[in-house]
Amino acid sequence: MLTNLHIQNYALIDRLDINFERGFSVITGETGAGKSIILGAIGLLLGQRADSKSIKAGAAKCIIEAHFDLTNYDMKGFFEENDLEYDDECILRRELSASGKSRAFINDMPAQLSQMKELGEHLIDVHSQHQNLLLNKESFQLNVVDILANDAQEVKAYKEAYHHWRELSAELAHLTEEAEKSRADEDYLTFQLEQLDQLNIKEGEQEELETESDCLNHAEEIKNNLYMAGQYLNPEEGNGVLSALKDAGRQLRDIARVFPAADELQERMESCLIELKDISNEIESSLDQVEFNPTRLEQVNDRLNQLYSLEQKHHVQTDAELIALAEELRAKLQDITTYDERIEELTQAKKQAYEQVLGKASTLTNLRKNAAKEIEKKLTEHLIPLGMPNVQFQIAFATRKEPDTTGADSISFLFSANKNGPLQDIAQVASGGEIARVMLSLKALITGAVKLPTIIFDEIDTGVSGKIAERMALIMQEMGASNRQVISITHLPQIAARGTAHYRVYKEDTDTGTTSHLVRLSEEERVTEIAHMLSGENLTDAAMENAKELLKTN
Repeated sequence: MLTNLHIQNYALIDRLDINFERGFSVITGETGAGKSIILGAIGLLLGQRADSKSIKAGAAKCIIEAHFDLTNYDMKGFFEENDLEYDDECILRRELSASGKSRAFINDMPAQLSQMKELGEHLIDVHSQHQNLLLNKESFQLNVVDILANDAQEVKAYKEAYHHWRELSAELAHLTEEAEKSRADEDYLTFQLEQLDQLNIKEGEQEELETESDCLNHAEEIKNNLYMAGQYLNPEEGNGVLSALKDAGRQLRDIARVFPAADELQERMESCLIELKDISNEIESSLDQVEFNPTRLEQVNDRLNQLYSLEQKHHVQTDAELIALAEELRAKLQDITTYDERIEELTQAKKQAYEQVLGKASTLTNLRKNAAKEIEKKLTEHLIPLGMPNVQFQIAFATRKEPDTTGADSISFLFSANKNGPLQDIAQVASGGEIARVMLSLKALITGAVKLPTIIFDEIDTGVSGKIAERMALIMQEMGASNRQVISITHLPQIAARGTAHYRVYKEDTDTGTTSHLVRLSEEERVTEIAHMLSGENLTDAAMENAKELLKTN
């Protein structure tokens, strides 16, 4: 529960430091005194969007900090899952600088705003007037039924099955579209592959053909140069390089007996002679092989032109890329032949997943319908003492054409405040005061099912007065008695008198500006505050006596 709230430099608040009690407490004050400011500050601790304009004029930053007692609320798991330090006292702090930078802390550890929001949902429920509009929304109505049906595990299992079914549906739709597109392209893909296969391309072929083409185109030049090279090595007259090397070797051999180093030189000379003879033989062989062959040149160039043409068509540059393209086309055509099989498999999987969805949706429907009967009974029991002796309330179920993320159920809250009156959608027939009483009663039922430490009601009493207000106060008292903290912001003395603790919001004008304050009232101050609520600005003796009587009844 909320034990302390500290606000500094927020809106009209310079500094506020106040402790709160367990049970049922009330906050009163004139309109515009600052109650909404305090709720706004609490909202920042619950992860709401920050606005630097909220910082008090002239201040560099604002700080909102709240202390909570988590004893008996079994929330250690949340802290472990989020790698946060756990203690029975939890501290939430939000800092907002004038530059617009916002920081969040949980137990003095930096935290993400999403973590603060998630934790806040387990700590405080702030029910403001605009939340009464939620009663018009089917999603809210269904959520109420699910909470009171205690079906969280079944809802989770259903959503997992639903999302699996939707994923399979999307995958099947994509595959079907892909198959249709591929089948439309099948003839063209087949034609492309046949063109490539007909060439029977071998990797490295293009390079070999280009080399051969160059050779054939320059056959005369090649033969001439080979001939001249051969002549330099071994001319017909015998005065070439080879003859010279033989003579040189002979000269070295002749002096080896008197100059030993010449022997090694002669051996090296012999090695060169062997290598050059081998070169000379290869030149002679190549000379015999090279010839200008117009027929072969035409064949080579035709083959190259076929390769070049396909490369240009497919925007590639090598025969290796053409071979890879052929394999890619072959794989695509193979995929087309297997689409039907894969589509059939996915269709069956989707069908089975849908059956799972319907089965889990049916389980949810049964749990919800059983809970709905209990809700109808208990809500009626709450509303009769709240000035609705002839109230009728029913939760109507209908089946959706197609399940959605919440299940197969479409529900609506039907209501009539009159005896034998026709049941109609609650949003269409209930007055503001009736909506407020229904919401309070629903909150009472929900808090009985959910361990929520603190509930703040912001003028839940709108549209009611007198004994009805007193009975609403009794409901909030009962809620606060069950190891829970209930705080009601109210304008009604009947409710204010029921609080165990009473706080007052007021504005004060000073030389430096207007500031808002929140203080806890003493017993004497409570009498005066409630008397003002009864009689207005001018206190009367009768109002003071009435205030004392209200407090005495409490």
